[in-house]
This record gives sequence, structure tokens and C-alpha cells, in this order.
Amino acid sequence: MTEDVQKHSVHTLVFRSLKRTHDMFVSDHAKPIALDDHSHKVKMSSKLKADYGAVLHMPVLKEGKDRPIHGGLHGHQTSIESGDDPEYLVTGTHAYPSGPGVALTAETKLHRMPSEAGVHSMALTLPPSQARLDAGRTAASVGDIHRHAGIAERSQPPMSSLVHMEAGGTRTSALVRKAPTMPKPAWHPPWKLFRVISGHLGWVRSIAVEPGNQWFVTGSADRTIKIWDLASGKLKLSLTGHISTVRGVAVSSRSPYLFSCGEDKQVKCWDLEYNKVIRHYHGHLSAVYGLDLHPTIDVLVTCSRDATARVWDIRSKANVHTLSGHTNTVATVKCQAAEPQIITGSHDSTIRLWDLVAGKTRATLTNHKKSVRAVVLHPRQYTFASGSADNIKQWTFPDGNFIQNLSGHNAIVNTLAVNSDGVLVSGADNGTIHMWDWRTGYNFQRIHAAVQPGSLDSESGIFACMFDHSESRLITAEADKTIKVYREDDTATEESHPVNWKPEILKRKRF
Repeated sequence: MTEDVQKHSVHTLVFRSLKRTHDMFVSDHAKPIALDDHSHKVKMSSKLKADYGAVLHMPVLKEGKDRPIHGGLHGHQTSIESGDDPEYLVTGTHAYPSGPGVALTAETKLHRMPSEAGVHSMALTLPPSQARLDAGRTAASVGDIHRHAGIAERSQPPMSSLVHMEAGGTRTSALVRKAPTMPKPAWHPPWKLFRVISGHLGWVRSIAVEPGNQWFVTGSADRTIKIWDLASGKLKLSLTGHISTVRGVAVSSRSPYLFSCGEDKQVKCWDLEYNKVIRHYHGHLSAVYGLDLHPTIDVLVTCSRDATARVWDIRSKANVHTLSGHTNTVATVKCQAAEPQIITGSHDSTIRLWDLVAGKTRATLTNHKKSVRAVVLHPRQYTFASGSADNIKQWTFPDGNFIQNLSGHNAIVNTLAVNSDGVLVSGADNGTIHMWDWRTGYNFQRIHAAVQPGSLDSESGIFACMFDHSESRLITAEADKTIKVYREDDTATEESHPVNWKPEILKRKRF
């Protein structure tokens, strides 16, 4: 494009800018002006000089009619149509006063609009706009992300497409994102009720399976701890000693000890060779709602309604740490050998990851909006899940980065369990059990077992659940005073129980 045409189009752009300035000036002068004329002229003069000084006093050009322009649209020669006059004048101003007190003159009255071809030619040679530069930077950064993640560089990154648009000979690119879709979940056989075990006289609140997978323990609101044969479901032993509901039980894999805690503020260590209490851990100021044993060191962690979790030396009974920071009941606690070694969930709607050595909070997760009553660690992955009345959330260790929501269990989730096959189980206050595919968050089964005869319909809550060590049985502790055992349906196939899945838009939330 020639230099004259470029300057000609610049004049056009200046005309439009000055016209907007004039319109603003006219609207401003419709109101009373506090400044005098002199100061206003000085300000206006300064503004014009700063904004338009570079082009206001460009030399007056004349352009002949039908002057050829090379490099027009699509590379063809084009010409400018200048109207009926053989020549016309393009000026650096326009047919409006350039400021207050400036009169119209013969030069400023004359104005001709350039042709559309001239404007397009001008657009092709102008430097790229800020919007195009930003778009280029965005696309480059997306490519960098995929390269750094180890993904081979491709012409189109996954979940997005690069669209090229042509308008008036200009070629631009924009990154158009497609809505993410849920990947197809793995098929899991459905679970069915295998056995109902009765014997407790109150709500069954807690379960633990011993490391040899021969028997399991339950704690109940009838203040007793009962030991059951896992294969037959028969009662082996009852332990009495708590004076209120037993809220937590755990069997040690390092010693022949059973640990229990309850609403009587007591934490007990039972010697299973003599079936009696050999240690008490004193310190909690209110009901103790849960406990867990560290897998590699002789440490017990308990959580309480007094808004603390406490770390105990099992042998010396010393209170090693009091983990303070929650502002309401700490409902659940889990331990692991890796960092962070302690995870707590609370009725203050937060999850805390703790530094066991320092006894201080490492991270606080505030995404939940309701009480966090359940936390479960994946047996193989470095991830965990938390359950609340709003939804179930998955996280990664060690910093608690959010993965996804598992929504649909619209009830107060009391307990979670997960096995190595990626089956996540959630049990709720209304007696429902939901089965989820861990990887995709797909809810493949819902169970609502009928309450047992003699129980009220309202007594259908699921308070605790866990898989045995073979992961072939799921044990639940329920409000109808029973323990239920579920097993996979061996007769089910992918044809008889297909995955009811279609690539719906993935409902992942940030918070």
C-alpha cells in the first residue's frame, strides 16, 4: 500500500476521534462550567496536543481518482473511488471546531470519506492490536502447558480447537474451548445384601476389621463393644466398660490391642489376650467422636467435640500433641505414613492437614459448606475424599489440591469407604448407600435397604461402613441396630447391568 493511502486512512481515524471529542465537549457544555474560558481552553489545548499532536498538523494531501493500490484484498489490485470530483482534498481535521472558540474555516469544512477498499488496505498494514497480541500469548501459554505436562505437541490441543476466521482479507485466530465431558467409567459389578447381623441393643456407630481378616469389631449406643466372626457373622465376645455411646473402634496391626472411644470422653486400650482395659488416655474435655492408629509408629490420634484432635503415645499414655485450630467438633480423623500424616474433618466445614512433627496445621481446605463428617484415604493413590451434606469432594496429597465433586447423594454423608478397584461407598443419614467410580465420579448403584422389623422407619441411617481386607465384603453399621454385609453380585455382567453413561458435560466445580 502506498504512503499516501496510509496517511489518508490515518486522517479518517483522526476525524472520528475528534468528532467523539467534540460530542463530549458539547454534552459537557450543556451543564454549567465552573472553570473560566481561558483555563478551559488551556486544558483542551493540552489534551489535543497530547492525544492528537502527532497527526493534527500533517500536510494536506491530494489523491487522484482511480489510483491503483497494490496489495489490496487477497493480493489483487484495487482502486479508490473518490466520488464525482476528479480530485478531492483530505485534511488532518474535520468539519467541526477542534476546540472551544475555534471557528470553522474553508479547510475544516471540507471532508470526504475514504473508500472501503482503502480502509481494508490500511487494516492489513497496521500493527496488530492489543487483543490479537493477548490472544497470541494465550494460545502460546496453552501450548507451553501441554508441552510441560509431557503431552506431545499437536496442531490442536485436547479439549480445544484453533479456529481461523477470514474477514475482509484479514486472518485471525481464536482459541475456542469445548465443554469438558466425563470419561467413560470403568464397569463395576453391583453389590447386593448378603447377611444381616443382629445383637446390639442400640445404634451401631463404628466398625473395625482386624488385620488377619478373621473377625471384626463394632461399637454401639448400647455402650458395648462386640466382636463378630467375619465368615459366619456369629458373636464371639462382648466388652463392657464405656458408660456412653461407643463412637470409634480400631484394631492395631502392631500389637494385640483394641482401642475404643466414646461420648463418655474416654479413650481405652483393650488387651485382647485378657479382654480387659489396660490403659486410659485422659485429656479430652468432651465426647470423643473418632480415632485412628498410625500405620508405622506407636501413635494413636483421637478427635473430639472439644474442637481438638490429640496425639497419644500408646505405651506411655502421654499426650504428645493437642492439635488446635478447628472451631467446632472434629468429627473424623485419619492417619497415613506419608505426609501429611494426619487429616481431620470438622463440623466447622473445614478439613485440616497436619504436620505431625510440629503439631501444627499444614493446610486448611475450606471448600465444603457443611459439616465434614467423613474422610477416607485411597489405598493405592496419593488421594483422599471427604463427605459432607453438600457433596463428596476428592483431593490430592500432600497439599490438598481439589480434584472433583461427586454430587447426587443429597443427604448428610456420615461415612465413606473405598477399595483398590476404585469403588467408593458413601453412607448417609437417610439410610441410603451410593456406589461411585472413583476415577470419574460416576454413581453406578444406589441402595436403600429396608429397616429391620421392630425398628422405626426413621431408624435407617448408615453410621459407618468399611471393606474387609479382602475387599470382597462391605460391612455397614446402621441405626436399626443391625450390621449388614454386602457382596458383589457374581452373576452380573456388563450386558446384564450396563453402564448407564453418555458423554454429558462434566459438572466439576472449583469450590
